[in-house]
Amino acid sequence: MGTQVSSLPETTPSGGTTITEWDVENNAFWETVGQKVAYRNLWISVPCLASAFAVWVYWSVITVQMKNIGFPFATTQLFTLTAIAGLAGATMRIPNSFLIAFAGGRNTIALTTALLLLPALGTGIALQYPDTPYAVFAVLAALSGLGGGNFASSMSNINFFFPKRMQGTSLGINAGLGNIGVSIMQLVLPLVMTFSLFGPLGGVGQPLETAVGNQSVGTVIYIQNSGLVWGPILIVLAFLAWFGMHNLTHASPYLRSTGAALLKIMGLLAIGYVGAALGLWLLLGVQLSMWLVLPITIVVTVLLMRLLPGALRTSLRTQYAIFRNKHTWIMSYLYVMTFGSFIGYSAAFPLFIRVVFGELPDGSINPGAPNPFAYAWLGPLVGSLARPVGGWISDKFGGAKITQWNTVAMIAAALGVAFFVRLANQAMQPERYFLPFLLLFLVLFITTGVGNGSTFRMVPFIFTPAQAGPVLGWTSAVAAYGAFIVPKVFGQQVEANTPEYALYGFALYYGTCLLLNWYYYARNHAEITC
Repeated sequence: MGTQVSSLPETTPSGGTTITEWDVENNAFWETVGQKVAYRNLWISVPCLASAFAVWVYWSVITVQMKNIGFPFATTQLFTLTAIAGLAGATMRIPNSFLIAFAGGRNTIALTTALLLLPALGTGIALQYPDTPYAVFAVLAALSGLGGGNFASSMSNINFFFPKRMQGTSLGINAGLGNIGVSIMQLVLPLVMTFSLFGPLGGVGQPLETAVGNQSVGTVIYIQNSGLVWGPILIVLAFLAWFGMHNLTHASPYLRSTGAALLKIMGLLAIGYVGAALGLWLLLGVQLSMWLVLPITIVVTVLLMRLLPGALRTSLRTQYAIFRNKHTWIMSYLYVMTFGSFIGYSAAFPLFIRVVFGELPDGSINPGAPNPFAYAWLGPLVGSLARPVGGWISDKFGGAKITQWNTVAMIAAALGVAFFVRLANQAMQPERYFLPFLLLFLVLFITTGVGNGSTFRMVPFIFTPAQAGPVLGWTSAVAAYGAFIVPKVFGQQVEANTPEYALYGFALYYGTCLLLNWYYYARNHAEITC
């Protein structure tokens, strides 16, 4: 009994390092071989995922500075750019959920990291010109969705490297530290925009029309650095993933040659973008309600993937068995509450602060407004750091129980934030309510992080090992639509001058999650104990 250690790793003829035998539930194997390989892949995966999150959500910073510089777009259009990135990123998670099975972890992480150069450099170029059409920024926002999609493949990949008893912690580390990319981005980008980072190659700066923090009107800002700065970082990380990570035949039964794997990745990503493009056309062109756009986008993307030929179709049919399991849909609903809230709030937080506290009821600029860039990064940071904690305490006390109490805290925090948003929105000195608003919003971020860890920990105990990977990817795909929903809802309610209504709605939704988790997983004699 046991796995032979001497066979690891084996280099495939195509040049990629592929491990052919893997049994981390065997303690002897884990201690002698598995642990070292698993952590090597984890510590390369984390910065790749962090950069992917950063590129996906950097519109949360860019749109604030576009408003301050005076780009000719309405506030609702700026919120929509963030939402476009959210829609595309969530849709891209659908094909990413299945990439590991077809293409291998090392191949997938390396290529998808390299592809982030497209939106990063494109955004850096477009932002140098204030007269760049809105449609160009919409396309670039959609391309940045590549970063959002990477989460599904990254989490599915790491799931196979660790034993079940450690999956709450390992997935929490990968996702939690990966999520920190949002916070790092929101902290670093305002800094790198203050000087000419790349000299003449980086273009010229543009003056502020609205003061930000200690920066006065007329201060020159190099907003293009928010895209360009990721270029060298992504190149280094793509090389690290290519030469340092592994493919597992256990996780990738349909892996053949490296060339074929890369083509499969590109093909599946192309299908994802067809679905995303349809959704964006329905949203922006037809101006269909977002509540109709979301299911149409998801269904079309899934159906398009079913048209794939040969072994790809056979594999997808096998993995699509997860859709016949009601717990796939229940866990998707719960994970929208946790990760969907985290990524949605992260995307909308800076601009939400700018609008609620930066503008007075008469529409004039508030001279005492807080600087969004000084505080917005704190939310994603505490939420990210809380995620491994949520996984760790769930390993000890059970994911369903932690999810239950955490949801209660989410409801209370959302209602508290709504209360102070309403007061600030009606006040001529809204900054008086900023501190309690900020503290309660940070509590809300922490609860999203804890819930991310606890709900993800539940999946390996609800599903078989063969289904757990695709379910992790699928639930993360559905939940990522929070990056689309939250900015759109905030934008709509800001336009209606009732921003607190958005948070009332989120709290009501959390209440339904509380009941669902209690009935199926947390109560005595529940259908599944996890």
